[in-house]
Amino acid sequence: MRRRNIILGLRDGAPIALGYFAVAFSLGIIAKQAGLTAAIGFVSSFFTRASAGEYGVYTLVAAQAAYVEIVAMCLVANLRYMLMSAALSQKIAPGTSWFHRVLMACCVTDEVFGISIARQPYCPPAYTYSAALISTLFWASGCAAGIIAGGMLPTHIVAALSVALYGMFLAIIMPPARSDRYVLYAMVASFVLSGACSIAPVVGHWSSGTRTIILTMLISAVAAWLKPIKIEEAHG
Repeated sequence: MRRRNIILGLRDGAPIALGYFAVAFSLGIIAKQAGLTAAIGFVSSFFTRASAGEYGVYTLVAAQAAYVEIVAMCLVANLRYMLMSAALSQKIAPGTSWFHRVLMACCVTDEVFGISIARQPYCPPAYTYSAALISTLFWASGCAAGIIAGGMLPTHIVAALSVALYGMFLAIIMPPARSDRYVLYAMVASFVLSGACSIAPVVGHWSSGTRTIILTMLISAVAAWLKPIKIEEAHG
């Protein structure tokens, strides 16, 4: 069973990995401008795995910002992963060791969370590990490749490649939305409110990570109030 979960994780993580490579490649070009080497870019991307967080880090490195500023910015930009980890903990089978729970939380990215939370009835650790491994390797390799390329490719071509990642994420969330209208309502509300908040007078000046955290808590709270999921329904 563990071997099967590993194979499934690698299979489902492969499309994520390809999308990650394109996005990380563009980040590598930014990292090159900040003076990072390919080896440093690989290591930093391997342990960060967040486009907004890494973009902010590389921008601050280029501006020679203080370490405390870099750490604070990266923490705020990636704070949403705490919410995702908390949600994923509800999909872990009872009796799973504390070590596996913490390690699975460290594997969380937007897309890895999406495929892990969709596993029924529980998400086995081996599945998340293998999906995170292949996607992380491609993410780190993409950043290193972007640094080596050093901006040889036109920026608009790299940006066009990055669109594939958003299409892949839609492919993850669309099946549950088609089978449950409440999930569809929550998804549409997240799109509309996210766009509205980005141009709102006050909220629009907040960081994207802060807006994401607040909207996630509000929309999920309303969805849970309107359509609570019983324990036997969630795990049966």
